[in-house]
Parts: sequence; structure tokens; C-alpha cells
Amino acid sequence: MNKAELVAKMAEKSNLTKKESELSLNAFMKVVEETLVAGDKVQLVGFGTFETRERAARSGRNPRKPEEVIQIPASKAPVFKAGKGLKELVNK
Repeated sequence: MNKAELVAKMAEKSNLTKKESELSLNAFMKVVEETLVAGDKVQLVGFGTFETRERAARSGRNPRKPEEVIQIPASKAPVFKAGKGLKELVNK
């Protein structure tokens, strides 16, 4: 499902117009982005949690030159952890 299809489904389920649904989705994504950038997490009980995780610096191999060892810097990665309710629905 892409963004346009998601917006259409949201509009159908909420009795909003597609434009209003798109504004709502964009606002949700922006709030999640801003919260993660600030170092906080967004927890939706029963659905899941959006958070960031630290990735340590490590060495790796250049796929084009396997003999070449490169240093991969430390970074933060956004992650989504599914909640119990969502896991149960998916696994039925």
C-alpha cells in the first residue's frame, strides 16, 4: 500500500475527504519525525512504538572491493516496535 492508497482508506474509514485525510496523515508523520529528532519516542498502546536506537561505530567491507576495510560511523536509526495487539492481529 502506498501513501495515496492509505489516504483513500483513511478517508473511507473516517468519513473525511481525501484532502483532510492527507492533512491528518502528514501531520501525524511530522509529529513523529519531530519527536524522534528530539530523542523521544511515540507510544501508541496496542499498536506500537516509534523510537530511535543508537548504532555503534563498526568496521565493514566495501562490497566492490572486499579486501578493503572501511569504518562505518556511529548513527541513530528510527525503529518501529509492534505492540501486542498488532502482533496478535497479524498472527491470526
